[in-house]
This record gives sequence, structure tokens and C-alpha cells, in this order.
Amino acid sequence: MLFGGPVLKACRNPEEWRGEVMKLGYSAVFFPLKHTDPPDLIDAYVRLIREHPLHIAEVGAWSNPLSRDARTARQAFDFCCGQLDLADRVGAACCVNIAGSCSDIWDGPHPDNFKAETFVRIVDVVRRIIDTVRPMRTFYTLELMPWMLPDSADTYLDLIRAIDRPSFAVHLDPVNIICSPRAYADNGAVIKELFAKLGPYIKSCHAKDIRLDSRLTTHLDECRPGLGALDYTVYLRELDKLPIPAALMMEHMSQPDEVDAAASFIRQQALSLGIRI
Repeated sequence: MLFGGPVLKACRNPEEWRGEVMKLGYSAVFFPLKHTDPPDLIDAYVRLIREHPLHIAEVGAWSNPLSRDARTARQAFDFCCGQLDLADRVGAACCVNIAGSCSDIWDGPHPDNFKAETFVRIVDVVRRIIDTVRPMRTFYTLELMPWMLPDSADTYLDLIRAIDRPSFAVHLDPVNIICSPRAYADNGAVIKELFAKLGPYIKSCHAKDIRLDSRLTTHLDECRPGLGALDYTVYLRELDKLPIPAALMMEHMSQPDEVDAAASFIRQQALSLGIRI
């Protein structure tokens, strides 16, 4: 199984970065540069990645192309196009973003996020990004979110059908849609449904965890892998079944000891299941 996560150390050059990746034992990486970085530096990273070799799991395009501020929306659109072009250039498995939000907060909740007209806007924006770049080796993907589309396997399938572009695919982060005590209690079933419906389209996955607090009304908090209740037995088994491997990438950790503990937990879980990382 392809596995990776953050490189927290500030690296001065590609060689130092690769040394950190090797020390962490990753087989997959987030591409560490943006499309605005110097082309020769991008090429240097790509050469080192291919020499090892490492799997480039994703290029992030985190921005809000649905912003109600026209300038912000345009800048986000241009950034998504640039990042998708970069992902195609370096051979990343996917370029990932959220669909966008009607909120003033780029990734925040808003009642209009679930309206039919917002669905239409998402379809239009994603089509325009893909049609502008016309990627040959990578895919544009959206991350599941609790308060914007896509927020389930079915709404993701609705978008796949509506967008109707071969270069549109799936980025999977099941923690993001475990947003009720019922889903939390049987999150293994949630994960199985995601893979059953979206499996052929999955290009990259995130590794996090989640725990339910006893405070009313409902408090669900993200935490590092191993500190919550996400059913990693189901998650790893489903990942291992994919005909085309998708990397599992740890995220949202800021301390090296957190990364080490999370990686150790996932590796131990995989070992117990007979899954090779």
C-alpha cells in the first residue's frame, strides 16, 4: 500500500527534502511546490522523485472558486488551473480542492452550499478548470466535506455524472463526512459505502481520525490516527482492494512526534491485517 504524509522540517533544497522523506519511510508524497515556483526547481524535485521512485499522491489547489467575491473567485479559478497543470506536469495522481463555499470563509458552512444552483455552479467551474488545462496524466478531484457538496457517496456520483469529464475523479477523506453520532457509531459502514460506490474513481486518500465528545448537542473532533474511532481495519482493507493503488496520506499534524505516532499506528494496523506498506 502506498503511504505518506507531511514533511514538517523546513528543507533548503530537493536533496534535503528527499532525505527527510526517506527518513520518514514514505512511499508517497505531497508535491512540495506550487505552479508559481521556478520551473528548474520543479524539475529538480521531479528528478529526485523519479530516481527513488516515489508516488506523487496529490497537488493541492486549496481555494474557493465559488466565492461570491468575483475577484477572489477568479483568483481561485486561476490557481486551480495552475495547480492542475502542475499536477499533470509532474505526474501526480490528482489535483485536489474543495468544491467551494458561498460563505465568507473559504471552506466554511453556508445554507446556500446545498442549493441546486450551487450544484450547477460547481459543475460549471469544474468543467471550465478541466477544459482549460486538458490534463493528460492526472485528475481534478474534490474533497468530501460535511457542509458543502459533495457530502456523501451519492452526491459525489451526482457530480461525476453531471460534470461528465474523464479527468474528473475522487479524493477520499471519510472523516470529513462522519458528522453525526449515528455515522460515528457505524463508520465502517460509511467507509464501505464510499468504496463500493466511488472505488473506481478514487485517486488519493487522507488519513485522519475522529472522536465523539459527550457534550451536548454534538461535538465531533478531528484527531490524529490512533486517537479516535475511525475503523482503520475497514479503511485499510478497502484501500487494499482497489485495482489501481491510491495512496493513504496523513495530514493536519504540526509536530514530528504526532506524525511518528500516527505513522506507527497505521503501520501496525496494516501489519496486523497482512497489508504491506
